[in-house]
Amino acid sequence: EGDAAALSTASVGARLQELLASDSAKVARKAGDADAGLAGAPRTLEAAYEAPYLAHATMEPMNCTARVRDGTVEVWVPTQFQAGPSFLNGGGARGVAADAAGVSPDDVTINTTFLGGGFGRRLEVDYVGEAVRIAAQADRPVQVIWSREDDTRHDFYRPVTAHALAAALGSDGLPVAWRQRIACQAIVRNWVPGWMPDFALNLAGGLEHGVDPSAVEGSADMPYAVPNLLVDWRELTVPVPVGWWRSVGHSQNSFVTESFLDELAAAAGQDPVAYRRALLRDEPRVLAVLELAAAQSGWDTPAPAGRARGVAVVRSFGSIVAEVAEVSVSDAGVIQVHRVTCAVDCGTPINPGLIAAQMQGGVVFGLTAALHGEITIDKGRVQQQNFFDYEMVRMAAAPTVDVHIVPSAEPPGGVGEPGVPPIAPAVANAIFALTGTRLRRLPLRV
Repeated sequence: EGDAAALSTASVGARLQELLASDSAKVARKAGDADAGLAGAPRTLEAAYEAPYLAHATMEPMNCTARVRDGTVEVWVPTQFQAGPSFLNGGGARGVAADAAGVSPDDVTINTTFLGGGFGRRLEVDYVGEAVRIAAQADRPVQVIWSREDDTRHDFYRPVTAHALAAALGSDGLPVAWRQRIACQAIVRNWVPGWMPDFALNLAGGLEHGVDPSAVEGSADMPYAVPNLLVDWRELTVPVPVGWWRSVGHSQNSFVTESFLDELAAAAGQDPVAYRRALLRDEPRVLAVLELAAAQSGWDTPAPAGRARGVAVVRSFGSIVAEVAEVSVSDAGVIQVHRVTCAVDCGTPINPGLIAAQMQGGVVFGLTAALHGEITIDKGRVQQQNFFDYEMVRMAAAPTVDVHIVPSAEPPGGVGEPGVPPIAPAVANAIFALTGTRLRRLPLRV
């Protein structure tokens, strides 16, 4: 047994709660005085949210083919990180292969194959070093293919995260103060082992304050006009490998932000779209995407019998996506998402068919996480093994996804990741509209 043999989901959760209650925070975003706004408000709301570790679960498990001969290495590998500086995750596939074979990076050739699914998992290059080390000993070409069980239990997981939120409402029902405490691991620290708070990488107003931007994106950069705002972060340090997961911090933080905003709208007795509309007065592009999704979904018309709609809008990776989910819940508690209306402003649309496909794929990917995804740990071991206990959304449960692209002359933004973040909060908000039950933990369970 190793040093982490006592690690469990319960112990990690307890540590997260200790962090949220501690004074170890680093400020990610501050405007006005949130604490004073909360203290002086006639009406406040508080909520706690959680999201679990997630595996990437690519359809093709990790694999690599390598040949080592005459002081050279040739690799055939599905990778998202062919090469980079040596301090960055070992220099990518090229650097790790060179180190494993004891040669110069100049003597390594990387042949990039189709990925079979990446989603950030194939930014890691652990499986490349493994294949090269075996090939060097075998003195012949070697192909290494991981089993599904190895792939699930030896991933670089999306970080587990916990949030404590508080907001104060003004006389018009809109938030005058918002405070959000976030606790999770730092992905950047895994990629840059010597990372220090002054590391000069600023992706979201981030690391100059010692804040990993991937830990706070989706919260610290939310577009809503709140005069008194405080978002801070507390770093969890546990021996669980974490990595980039499709849409990264936006995937879990946007669930929290968009769900809590819906809570405020309900507390104010206001329509969720109208409530967002009032808070997006300084964000015309975000507002236009929200309006398009609402109009195309029939937001102002009754949902079919036994169903309700929920909405979320998220700005990420240079694009804006709003999604309206139409949801039912069976007597047995089975959540069914029937239809998703998606509006996207990704700047100048280069390939509309590809944009639509990426939005549809992002919705299904995010829906799998929202309804099923959870990696749990017991005695230092990941408990899930394969698709029977780490489930996917199957074809029979996949919703119809209607995609509407906003005409734009703005510079192009991303489309591979922005479709993921809005779906979990849109579904959770629809469940609340249908049942009156507010779900604050992923995966969603009624």
